[in-house]
Parts: sequence; C-alpha cells; structure tokens
Amino acid sequence: MLGGGKGQEIDRHDCVIRMNAAPTIRFEADVGNKTTLRVVSHTSVPHLVRQQRFFFGQEADTRYVVWGPEINMKQDGKGKIFNALVKLARKYPRTQIYTVTREKIEYCDSVFQNETGKNRMRSGAYLSTGFFTMILALETCDSTLVYGMIDGSYCSKANHSSVPYHYYESSRLDECGMYRVHEHARRGGHRFVTEKVIYKRWAAQGNLRFVYPSWST
Repeated sequence: MLGGGKGQEIDRHDCVIRMNAAPTIRFEADVGNKTTLRVVSHTSVPHLVRQQRFFFGQEADTRYVVWGPEINMKQDGKGKIFNALVKLARKYPRTQIYTVTREKIEYCDSVFQNETGKNRMRSGAYLSTGFFTMILALETCDSTLVYGMIDGSYCSKANHSSVPYHYYESSRLDECGMYRVHEHARRGGHRFVTEKVIYKRWAAQGNLRFVYPSWST
C-alpha cells in the first residue's frame, strides 16, 4: 500500500472495508480516509478501546463487525470482548456494532475445510481477519476489489522486497517474516499462504479482483 497513491481511487468506491485498527490518518494518499465497514478480530478490540474517540467519534458512521471465539463473545456476562463492545455501544449510541455468530464462524471453518481438505482446528490454524472479511465481502457485495495483497509465491522469490506486515507499523516484523512465522507455527498460526491460494481460486470465478496481484485464472 505504501507509495501506491491509491487513496483517492479507494475513496471513490461505494463501500470501503478496512480491517482491525488499520488507520487512515497520515496515510490518506495511499489508503484513503473513507471507511464504511471495519471487520475486527477480538484481539484488536482493545486497540479500538484505546483509540475510541477516533473510531467511535470521528468515524462514528462506520459499521463494525467483530469476530472471535465463543469464550470471548459470550452474551451471558462472561464474554470479556462482548462486554467491552456493549460498553462502547452504550457510550457511543450512534455506533453500529455487530458480532459474528458461532454458526457463521463454523461456516467459515467449513469453507476452509472444503477448499483445503483440512480441518481448521485439527491443523492448529486460526482463520485470519482477512479470510472472514473476504467471505463477508463476497456474500454482501456485487463485486469486490482488493488492495494491498501479495500472492503466495512472492516471498519465495530471490529478489522480493522487504515491506512491513502492516503499512502503519514500519518497525515490526516484515510481511514475509510474518508469513514464515505463522506457516511454521504448530498451533495458533494463520495460514496466510494457504489462504492466498484459496483467494486465487475465487478470483477466477469473476466477482473478486485484486489490484495486485492481477489474479484472473
């Protein structure tokens, strides 16, 4: 995303979906500043809480869809993340926060298994926020255009460049380094490369396009 200058192009779309706590301030030229919907992992909710004046004040018209394991999302008073979301909704009455149901998470698990032949839980993998976002976009939008994603083979190329995993965290582990860590994690890792293979397959079906890579087959 950095240096791509796609900000105005992104903002011209009817619906702009961002993930987790990815900021727009200071990065408008490359990522734009319009946010229609944010898909948020349970692990990123504390980031929203710490910056709540921005996310629920300045971006008050944004809708939030939050996913997480049932233990964190219980609605019986014992779900730590769900409780935090309830407090935010009460404090900011204009806020629209939705949570992903257990049934929908199980559906996403089944999609992963159908595409890979592997049981997600038995393989020790966690689906990424990107995977949930991709499924949501494909089910909601007439067409989906994805910015800022590399293909699964990029990091194996001898001359690949080193870029931050998050465009807004230049001092953290670079993208390819993050992929290696997760691919080799025995439990709890995201299978980013595997997910990208799935996206390439979906792109061939017509209503999903990527600015980069230009997957079409």
